[in-house]
Amino acid sequence: MVDTMALQLPFLRGPRIRTTRTAPPPLGPRADDEVLLDVPDARLGPALVAAARGEHEPAAALLAATRAAREWEHRDRYTTRLAAFAHARPEWFEAWRAAAPRDPDRLVVDAQLRVDRAWRSPARAELLREVSPLVTAAAHGDDRDPVPWRIALDHARGAQAGPKYVEELWEAAMRRAPHHYGCHVAALRYLASSFHGSHHECLDFADRAAQDAPPDSLVQALPVRAAFAYLTDGCGPEVAPAPLHGAAERAMALSAALPAADPWPAEQRNVLTYVLVRLGRVADALEQVRLTGPYATSFPWDRFSDDPLGHCLRVRDELRGASDRPGGGHQGRARSGDH
Repeated sequence: MVDTMALQLPFLRGPRIRTTRTAPPPLGPRADDEVLLDVPDARLGPALVAAARGEHEPAAALLAATRAAREWEHRDRYTTRLAAFAHARPEWFEAWRAAAPRDPDRLVVDAQLRVDRAWRSPARAELLREVSPLVTAAAHGDDRDPVPWRIALDHARGAQAGPKYVEELWEAAMRRAPHHYGCHVAALRYLASSFHGSHHECLDFADRAAQDAPPDSLVQALPVRAAFAYLTDGCGPEVAPAPLHGAAERAMALSAALPAADPWPAEQRNVLTYVLVRLGRVADALEQVRLTGPYATSFPWDRFSDDPLGHCLRVRDELRGASDRPGGGHQGRARSGDH
């Protein structure tokens, strides 16, 4: 049995949440020239446009607003996107750093940026050690904010930190936001990477977290992330189909409750589409394409191709073709080696 003491947390076992799924709106699969990759939502888009002009103030105001309203899921996603933009276009961020060296919103983007850079480098371990003080400074920026603790969990995974230290980070994150999706994903990734092939443990961790979370929480999509990891890993003991289908059902219920054709849930729906395809559930996968609308996301398709948009479009085309064939909507059994 894999030692998972760092993540065997006291999730409360309550009754499983049942959510009624409504029929999807008649969106239909979009034409290829209408599908867009990694589209920012209506709040992030103007901040990125301003940053492209060298202006940091809209990005600073956006993150300050998420912190004031405790919109931690939005704050986490905006932080990641702004850090990626700062990597490609650093001028606006350098101006922000000079203007507000102690700004907690600037610090969290800086920590994300530096951890991302370290992950890309062959000298990852050394660079991550150098980044540690910045991650700590971001965590001290606003004691309510769980996002620096998610960054710290990612940092710990890259630094191959031990379970005891990661457990301390996890407990600190959960004190701030017990159902924060980003921290749960970071913990799941640590568990998967530190105990390679521990897919049963990862699925159990994700399922317990989802049981403890509200029905509208993004944590309901955590089991399908664990299922995705299993289906793309090809290592470890085989997992029975039942928990994989159960993970898909949870994510489908969440997807049905979220706005259709909206950038915000697009990544969860793209991951779910992949898992449903692997499970042979063509009709359900096509439903997710309809709900997703024109919004492709790099993850998960960049795991399989240097052209994630093209890969996503090929999957959509295959789904359309399969749905037109006799028996095209059957439910199949997952195999760990299929792609």
